Amino acid sequence: MTDSWATFGADLHLETAGAAGLRAGLMDALREAVRTGRLAPGTRLPSSRSLAVDLGIARNTVADAYAELVAEGWLTARQGSGTRVARRAEPRRTVTRATRSRPVRSRPAHDLLPGSPDLSTFPRADWLKAARRALTTAPNDAFGYGDPRGRIELRTVLADYLARARGVHADPERIVICAGFVQALKLMGTVLRKRRVREVAVESYGLDVHWKLLADAGLRMPCLTVDGLGARTGELAGLRGVGAVLMTPAHQFPTGAPLHPDRRAAAVDWARGTGGLILEDDYDGEFRYDRQPVGALQGLDPERVVHLGTTSKSLAPGLRLGWMVLPGSLVEEVTEAKGLSDWSSSALEQLTLAEFIESGAYDRHVRSMRLRYRRRRDQLVAVLAQRAPDVRISGIAAGLHAVLELPEGSEPSVMRAAAWQGLALEGLSRFRHPQAPPGRDALVIGYGTPTDSAWAGTLEALLRVLS
Repeated sequence: MTDSWATFGADLHLETAGAAGLRAGLMDALREAVRTGRLAPGTRLPSSRSLAVDLGIARNTVADAYAELVAEGWLTARQGSGTRVARRAEPRRTVTRATRSRPVRSRPAHDLLPGSPDLSTFPRADWLKAARRALTTAPNDAFGYGDPRGRIELRTVLADYLARARGVHADPERIVICAGFVQALKLMGTVLRKRRVREVAVESYGLDVHWKLLADAGLRMPCLTVDGLGARTGELAGLRGVGAVLMTPAHQFPTGAPLHPDRRAAAVDWARGTGGLILEDDYDGEFRYDRQPVGALQGLDPERVVHLGTTSKSLAPGLRLGWMVLPGSLVEEVTEAKGLSDWSSSALEQLTLAEFIESGAYDRHVRSMRLRYRRRRDQLVAVLAQRAPDVRISGIAAGLHAVLELPEGSEPSVMRAAAWQGLALEGLSRFRHPQAPPGRDALVIGYGTPTDSAWAGTLEALLRVLS
């Protein structure tokens, strides 16, 4: 009887060996489970009949043990509510020298980290409506293993949406649904390596997690210089071993520069002339403010550009929903790699997103958030002009972040000041490629991250840091 599990409601594991007598052993095991926190306050215990059957002892033995532990205050018993663990104070943890000396990172009081939307604005009610409709109308085969490319309902709706909103030439048969950009890039790394590609060019500023994914696939990553016109795509001609390039053409991350039309054309010409591929990260293409929307690069040559998009900025990263619009020559290889990876994303989440887009709720949400983020951007620009006029701001025509230029050599001290103010943010150097030369000092401000209620206080904290 050293290992026993009850079958009433929740499993209950008790160690009863070593005690003199069945009742005493059961009581000791229950006390120990409560004392160590294995049985949390309020946990309902199995009935005396169920536990007796499970342990192979008399029911009266269990009932007597329960009654005595109730009298001692370990348990409570109420008619209709069963026997539960009493609401006792949780056991105190011993503080050792090691735990005392370990630094504890507290949550920052203010958050301006780039890369996240305002999560408090997730359209819960509309999403729930879409989820109910999707579940009600879901075909039976939606609950099977499905197509590694994803549900045809979502791929069809996405093809229409991307053509209308982003200028993408999309066919449902060429779309693969994935768990966000990270999985898409991982799949592309696998496929490129299998095609004997050895190098993928990247921008001189970007996310190290993306570079690591490519490195894990066995790919080398020379970098293209980024300036005020985006990546210098003319440098691709001098990179003889490169078979693909990863870019953020609509709104370079993190500098915020859109890729100049001449450089867009140069990238496509390079891909056509060499047989290379362009991996287009369209991470926040829906959010633009002071300019006409910049269409997706994929529209210039659908056979040479892989268009990668997600709901991470438009809705929430926790949904883990993204898509790849592929050249025809890549569909079979990517689908095979997807099938070997995780087969398919959640069918119900895909059907919900399809319903959400088709109903018009997605467009309404994007328009609403575009206005909200533009107001924040305008407030940031205005308050900097008034109270920190020496700070130049750039990269603000689109997206959810801005770049604040700093005096040369001041980025480290400003970052330390931010830490003292409890303000989480990133310096531009954090995103510089290891092969890129030292660049300008600046802050990357994610003004889309705070909630509305936190925005004013976060802005004040930033101003204190800059002063």
